[in-house]
Amino acid sequence: MAFTATASVRKVLAALAAAFALHACAATEPADNPSLCEAYAAGRSHVEVIADGMVTRILGVQPGRVSPHEGFLMRLSSACSVIVRVEVNTDFTGAIPLERGQQVLVKGEYEFYPLGGVIHWTHRDPRGRHAGGYIATGGHIYN
Repeated sequence: MAFTATASVRKVLAALAAAFALHACAATEPADNPSLCEAYAAGRSHVEVIADGMVTRILGVQPGRVSPHEGFLMRLSSACSVIVRVEVNTDFTGAIPLERGQQVLVKGEYEFYPLGGVIHWTHRDPRGRHAGGYIATGGHIYN
């Protein structure tokens, strides 16, 4: 007996496949650490970046202006040795299981400050004012 999917089952499967493909595409964006290093050296802010590196310190979850944010420090894996703080809104991503030494890929908006800067907006923006960001690690994408 052969299985015959109904039209509604085929639509659901097609939607799931499309969602998975879109979700998986985010992880295929290559890191561009030199862009972040250039922004840091020039003291520029509001720069969309994709950076990869290693978690050097877990900062934990802190209350934010609107919602809680989880933070960690990341040393870039190439281009310069800057350490940046990464912040993520846990209302969107949930807690991200991180450990010191773990490799991460981060997409978000870089803001300069003399100690290295911060990458935030590492999640989707429900108001559409910022490009969607993410944190990819351990085979998972948090956005």
